[in-house]
Amino acid sequence: MPQTTSGILYIVPTPIGNLGDFSTRAQQVLSDVAAIAAEDTRHSRQLLQQFAIQNDVFALHEHNERERAGKVIERLTNGDSIALISDAGTPLISDPGYVLVQQCRAAGIKVVALPGPCAITTALSGAGLPTDRFTFEGFLPAKPQQRRKTLSALLDEPRTMVFYESPHRILHTLNDLHDVMGAERTMVLARELTKQFETYLSGSIAEVLDQVAADSNQQRGEFVLMLAGAPVQEESAADDLAALRTVQLLREHLPLKKAAGCAAEIHGVRKNHLYQLALDADNT
Repeated sequence: MPQTTSGILYIVPTPIGNLGDFSTRAQQVLSDVAAIAAEDTRHSRQLLQQFAIQNDVFALHEHNERERAGKVIERLTNGDSIALISDAGTPLISDPGYVLVQQCRAAGIKVVALPGPCAITTALSGAGLPTDRFTFEGFLPAKPQQRRKTLSALLDEPRTMVFYESPHRILHTLNDLHDVMGAERTMVLARELTKQFETYLSGSIAEVLDQVAADSNQQRGEFVLMLAGAPVQEESAADDLAALRTVQLLREHLPLKKAAGCAAEIHGVRKNHLYQLALDADNT
């Protein structure tokens, strides 16, 4: 009996707003596969109908993914190719799909991810903030205490930070950013990307908060918040020399690592940086 060739799981991005961003390749894949796994079948069927894509669509979302992944794997193993889509943008980016893709990889089933619309990269490319390094934090916690705790843990993060936020929490989140990160930290708020009322608001957290609070229209839609990273503290040569002298004095009584840690705390410099300076001094 001939061996069945496994199908392919396609990860297919869909428009985040502007339908012109729906690639020809994405449309072709969705037409050709045996079935489409969608986060919300009613929402996705409307999109597919606009592009005359007639195909079987079934639900795969955060509440049933673990339950249904096995059946999808079975279909793929038997030769059916299946496409995974989310409500908008690239699947798995703050959307379901991780469990299914992980199981496909474990089973040796081919996974093909198509490039396409994604709110994170779209927002960052138009924000004017550093993009050489950034961290995506998804949606912040809904509860105020947990949200502020999460933000406090990111206070010293040097990379640009990216968050998603919903309209009913946008003012609460901006107020928490103001209180935790400080009024003067630079940020950019991107709203309704690729849609008719696309907006970028930029400035200090206080300035963006004032603009959103003053205009109810700016409290509607889908949001990407981008926050400048914390400034990196550069140790001066004079600070280094003073801290290194303290290390040398402490080494008369303590091991080098402990001495460097104590001296770093005294002088307000980084422990690893000071430890390396002391090692370099030993080798000269």
